[in-house]
Amino acid sequence: MNEKEKYRISKFLSLVLRHKPDEIGLHLDEHGWADVSELITKAALRGRIFSTQDLEEIVATNDKQRFSFNGDKSRIRANQGHSIDVELQLEATTPPEQLFHGTVERFLPAIRAKGLLKMNRHHVHMSSDKVTAEKVGDRRGTAIILTIRSGDMYKDGFVFYLSTNGVWLTDHVPAKYIVDHGVLV
Repeated sequence: MNEKEKYRISKFLSLVLRHKPDEIGLHLDEHGWADVSELITKAALRGRIFSTQDLEEIVATNDKQRFSFNGDKSRIRANQGHSIDVELQLEATTPPEQLFHGTVERFLPAIRAKGLLKMNRHHVHMSSDKVTAEKVGDRRGTAIILTIRSGDMYKDGFVFYLSTNGVWLTDHVPAKYIVDHGVLV
């Protein structure tokens, strides 16, 4: 499978496993898992053709590790980023002293006023390195990297989770914990 095809299938998987399973009539359980056979069959009915082997390649090679299989590869789910109600069974964990969030200039006024909000997702997403945050920000324009004082947040009682694919998650990042180019937001 070529890179263009992998990208196309990955985007489709993000849509149906994170946001709109009803788009193809796919059933997700309460933890976001979908039956692989059902996914392949229902996708094919909508003109999206791929095999179990294609899914295995996407799960193994996706640069953001967005998806996971269960132990016998009969079920698949998105690791995080859902806008639908699922319980990912993440365990609270201690974050590093700082994390990073990529954004763009047009969102800075709202971030300065309200902090980082999860919006239509389950959590605010952060990374442990600037390179990943920059890639996230670059999707919407020229990236601005915000430094999150996650260690201070944790000491103040905020809960953090680390997804299977290494994305740090929390419910909200108040503005007072955000550093924008070395200056508190």
